[in-house]
Amino acid sequence: MPILPSLRAVIAQHGLDARKSLGQHFLLDPGLIARIAALAGDLSGRHVIEVGPGPGGLTRALLDTRAESVTAIEIDRRAVAAIEALRVLLDEAGERRLRLIEADATRLDLAALIPAPRQIVANLPYNVGTPLLVGWLRQATHWERLTLMFQMEVAERIAAAPGEEAYGRLAVLSQWTCGVSLLTRIPPGAFSPPPKVFSAVVGLVPHADQPPPDLFAAMERLTASAFGQRRKMLRGALKGLGGEALLARAEIDPQRRAETLSIAEFDRLAKRL
Repeated sequence: MPILPSLRAVIAQHGLDARKSLGQHFLLDPGLIARIAALAGDLSGRHVIEVGPGPGGLTRALLDTRAESVTAIEIDRRAVAAIEALRVLLDEAGERRLRLIEADATRLDLAALIPAPRQIVANLPYNVGTPLLVGWLRQATHWERLTLMFQMEVAERIAAAPGEEAYGRLAVLSQWTCGVSLLTRIPPGAFSPPPKVFSAVVGLVPHADQPPPDLFAAMERLTASAFGQRRKMLRGALKGLGGEALLARAEIDPQRRAETLSIAEFDRLAKRL
């Protein structure tokens, strides 16, 4: 790649101060950013999507891999200008693998925009990380891998096991559709401005067999009810979905609580539902 301005220079040039309303916290250490990009594995021939590139640190690291293309999705006009300036510099140097889409990622069908094989690698804005992930899980069949950074609390909810305090709807949906790994933790001081909490990178590799849309929708209803009233026994929490009759069909004790059920048991319940 051509010699590029520092990330701090990009931030200053475009007035790109991180905004709480957009959930922005920027990583500026090139070494750390490169290590995060490496967690996605070998990207040779892959079309990579990045959501919320900010000043473009991770974007640069992804372009330093053998990825076939990198598509940056950005809603903040200031960051759009910064990534567009990067794209122009790369075009002038004959490096034409970067594409920029100015849009709200929660409203896009990314799989329809990007050819396969596709991966998503992103430091997700804190305020939209969970809805983005759930939307991508609905389309898990389209992704080869997701390598995503969340605030630590959300990462723990994705990777939690049955019986753990963080185990809930997000863990079930994630682990039902993907193999999940918590790859690394990142301290607040690595960001500008520093958030109040640690962050973590989570790797999700979709299972070969994915639920059809109607079964995924059933699992969403099931987990929303089961974990919406965590202190209730399942016979009460699932009363609106069939209660004891549903649990009997799935051969699950109605006196159990949602946090004790395995992913396989939730799968059984969703199929009966």
